Amino acid sequence: MKRRHVLTALGVGAASAALAGCNGSKEEAASTEAKPVAPAAKQQETYNWKLVTSWPKNFPGLGTAPERFAKMVSEMSAGRLNIKVFGAGEIVPALQVFDAVQNGTAEMGHSGAYYWKGKSPATQFFTAVPFGLNAQEMSSWLHNGGGQELWDELYAGFNLKPFAGGSTGVQMAGWFNRKIESLEDLKGLKMRIPGLGGEVLKRLGGSPVNVPGGELFTALQTGSIDATEWVGPYNDMAFGLYKAAKYYYYPGWHEPGSTLEFTINLEAWNALPDDLKAIVEYATKAAHLSMLDEYTARNNQALQQLKNDHGVQVLKLPDDVLISLRETAEQVAKEVAAGDPMSGKVYASFSKFAKQAAEYHKISEMAYYDARML
Repeated sequence: MKRRHVLTALGVGAASAALAGCNGSKEEAASTEAKPVAPAAKQQETYNWKLVTSWPKNFPGLGTAPERFAKMVSEMSAGRLNIKVFGAGEIVPALQVFDAVQNGTAEMGHSGAYYWKGKSPATQFFTAVPFGLNAQEMSSWLHNGGGQELWDELYAGFNLKPFAGGSTGVQMAGWFNRKIESLEDLKGLKMRIPGLGGEVLKRLGGSPVNVPGGELFTALQTGSIDATEWVGPYNDMAFGLYKAAKYYYYPGWHEPGSTLEFTINLEAWNALPDDLKAIVEYATKAAHLSMLDEYTARNNQALQQLKNDHGVQVLKLPDDVLISLRETAEQVAKEVAAGDPMSGKVYASFSKFAKQAAEYHKISEMAYYDARML
């Protein structure tokens, strides 16, 4: 083809493209006017959320985890999703987090699912089951064993979207103002202990009560309770519980892998674009692991301080007491599972996973710990 023909052809093509572009612009403009919110605009929208917690503001571990989460979300979203964290009592009391997020007073919450057993008994399985899954196993069940799907199903009925929000690992059995040397010593014991563990204590003659963390020291010091469990050395020392009770018992039979929760108002969650949903989800997982890392390191240090600097007596619960607690715990869990269909579904999944994990861990985790102690 001759050069002028090529230029002519190119000129015609360019003109055609320009005309098409003009027509396209008009059509796109009309289309944009027809849609109230274009996808590109939604990608640039800024969201400002409130997050309420069951913990004192910036309390070590429990209170700093949601702060860390909010910082990660803001950084990863380049400021498109900003979350302001409020401690217990700043907007709502510690044990009203569930209701506040459900009704939209706040878009998010950070708490423990077992506090909401009055809403549904099945909630308790998503925090801790006495003699149940440890932290590693709980995380695996939720993220890879079908637990998250069941949690989503349960909480959808309450207008909530749940995520794992941290783990404290195996806790301590708690602080006691009297020695526990037999089952008789549990009878009449007024102890702060929530969830399924509280029901186990009740069956064995104790009196469980639910007291917010910020009130534990005063309750123990004044004698309104005889004992309390909280978390472990790191948090217990921060509350000064060693000043209010003489005996510190282990192991934490009632909370072997306590999992905290982030809850999100379902309408607020559904309003987020997909990229912000992904950021929130991955930030919850990072915060979940980060909390366990923090507790493992800080509990080690705090235990040494409690023993060496404060003279705390660290005692093991007697074997016969632990056996009775375990047998009663199995009965309680089965009864809760039989109480309603959702609890039955969750317990079936939980217990199946627990049996499989126990079988494998006999030749992996437990065998390794035994070998390390030789």
